[in-house]
Amino acid sequence: MSPREGLLSIDQLRREVDAGEVDTVLVAVPDMQGRLQGKRLHARFFLDTVVEHGTEGCNYLLAVDVDMNTVDGYALTSWESGYGDFVLRPDLSTLRRIPWHEGTVLLLCDLETVAGGPVAPSPRQILRDQSAQLAERGWIPRAGTELEFLVFRDTYEQAQVKHYADLVPANLYNIDYSLLGTARVEPLLRRIRNSMAGAGMLVESAKGECNFGQQEIGFLYDDALITCDNHSVYKTGAKEIAAQDGVSITFMAKYDAREGNSCHIHFSLADDTGKPIFAGDGGGDRAGFSPVLEHFLAGQLAAMKELTLMFAPNINSYKRFVPGSFAPTAVRWGHDNRTCALRVVGHGPSLRFENRLPGGDVNPYLAVAAMIAAGLLGVENELPLEPPCRGNAYTEDSETVPHTLRDALELWEGSALARTAFGDKVVDHYANMARVELAAFDSATTDWERKRGFERL
Repeated sequence: MSPREGLLSIDQLRREVDAGEVDTVLVAVPDMQGRLQGKRLHARFFLDTVVEHGTEGCNYLLAVDVDMNTVDGYALTSWESGYGDFVLRPDLSTLRRIPWHEGTVLLLCDLETVAGGPVAPSPRQILRDQSAQLAERGWIPRAGTELEFLVFRDTYEQAQVKHYADLVPANLYNIDYSLLGTARVEPLLRRIRNSMAGAGMLVESAKGECNFGQQEIGFLYDDALITCDNHSVYKTGAKEIAAQDGVSITFMAKYDAREGNSCHIHFSLADDTGKPIFAGDGGGDRAGFSPVLEHFLAGQLAAMKELTLMFAPNINSYKRFVPGSFAPTAVRWGHDNRTCALRVVGHGPSLRFENRLPGGDVNPYLAVAAMIAAGLLGVENELPLEPPCRGNAYTEDSETVPHTLRDALELWEGSALARTAFGDKVVDHYANMARVELAAFDSATTDWERKRGFERL
């Protein structure tokens, strides 16, 4: 099967529906958390009506918390405005098979208001807007995400009954690069890999990671929007396949005291002919760099703290940032240096940088959009690039990323860059998302508190 065979044209879909091979179309939009929300449509209804006119869904999809509770504070929608509808406009370029569901295809949609026009806080729209800024210079963003997850022998229902404690990892020791360890869960990994290839993704590899039962499946880089769409489909599909196989997986940033789940994002630029832009004639510690890469990297460093909310959106996200954990704490860059937040890798046409800040809970659309905004800050102001970190960035006297969601929220709300790049509507919308998360956590009594205080306090 060719790597792209899982992608369909609308004419192919019509033929397969006529032949009785496809009966269900999933129409989906990524929400604030990057999760896919949407509807299952009868395929004939989709072809006869939705392709041309779109479909509608409640606008609370961009105004709820993780538990889908309606919450206050969003200008976009509320009880006072009646929680009306968005239009879900199909993006036919995303139409693909979903091999783990019989007779089913999926496509992603862009959100529009009923009156017409894009919905500014929609994650896909935020990335589209930043990519348009690059397009004005003739540049195309390319990205690849490396997403880690933990596999447990418990089903999702069993995990919930056990309050997500004392779960049984798929492996009981560190299986980083271990072929023996990953063989224990190869049936699951193989099914996920092959299913994603069948959904039109360019699968690269699977490998074990450090935490017990931790895995990573890698995909080849692509245009940024395609990568983020694939990321969201993969994350949803992997959970569904795990559930079908009677196990569970989690992408949460920090499940336990061991290594967290990362989502390293590789980024580069190409011109409209496909020629890489980051490679150049730089010398010294910037050997092979173009001026664009130098300024783009400098922008990442300058903006990282104030844009951290886009890379680490949840309370739990900040538990990853532990020295010596392979999750970054220092706002530094280095050549192939995994202690830095930004790691430059590759040579010549493959030259790129890796942002190591995001965890497995990241919304990829927001993170890549933030990287573009930061890079443009550096390019437009010709920011100079500081020397690379050559040693252990954890032990250097460097600026560090925010330690808590509360700190990140304060920096985000006060960021002139964020307001200029994304607009007040977007900044205020995602600031409210953070406040909702903080309020939920502040009102909760945790297991840690009970264990610490039940008898001894």
